[in-house]
Amino acid sequence: MKKIGLVAGEGSLPIEFVKSAKEKGDKVVVYAIKGMASHELDNIADRVYWVSVEEIKKFIFLLIKERIRKLALLGKVNKSVVFRRKEKGKEPLPFIGKTNDKADYSLLEDITKKLKMIGVEVIKGTDYLEHLLVEKGILGQTLPDERIKNDIAFGIDVARRMANMDIGQTVIVKDKTIVAVEAMEGTDATIKRAKQLAGEGCVMVKMSRLNQDMRWDIPTVGSNTMLALISNKFSALAIESGKMFLVDKEKTIEMADSEGLVIEAI
Repeated sequence: MKKIGLVAGEGSLPIEFVKSAKEKGDKVVVYAIKGMASHELDNIADRVYWVSVEEIKKFIFLLIKERIRKLALLGKVNKSVVFRRKEKGKEPLPFIGKTNDKADYSLLEDITKKLKMIGVEVIKGTDYLEHLLVEKGILGQTLPDERIKNDIAFGIDVARRMANMDIGQTVIVKDKTIVAVEAMEGTDATIKRAKQLAGEGCVMVKMSRLNQDMRWDIPTVGSNTMLALISNKFSALAIESGKMFLVDKEKTIEMADSEGLVIEAI
């Protein structure tokens, strides 16, 4: 039995990680971020510590106390906390004070280096969640028409460039026009904004960066994403095979099929 640490942000990915690790017989100690992580973790993890993003010293102390040597970072952490602290006149968070910029990769690389200094290795989420990666092809029963194929093809390059620039991983396309680009607001807000701008029939394309580090910020979609797409009358979702997690796969595909929405792994 191994002991694995997990820093848990928003979403269901941390829950999936804990379940998978437990099935393999490993012990999981969770450092759940207050106001972001799900309280379901209390029921399934071996131990859960609730910490805020400001409590860096407490977090380090608890890592050492539990003798954690391998740690996963999973779930969305809302970066807007950086700006909220500025508005309230608070000091910058300790782990971002000396980075050249506030881009996700800069922050995560800095955190990883600091953890390595105390003997903690950040591991890939795929070590326990490889079953959530999708293979290339149409995932449901609905096939894309020519318009959807063209919109997906058009969106791939733009989405990749946005991801590589650390802006966001999602673009919304309609009739080979970029309707919306995801930034700090997150995928769901981008979906809603696209519907307001272009109406029904939009296509969402989500891509990873070319040098995607599978230890950090693995792009993820699932039933919550599908619910947002259905609510806003989208026609298709295109995600990248082999580099992206699809959570609640069966449920997500069933939801798409029930509404005639295309899901394609490209």
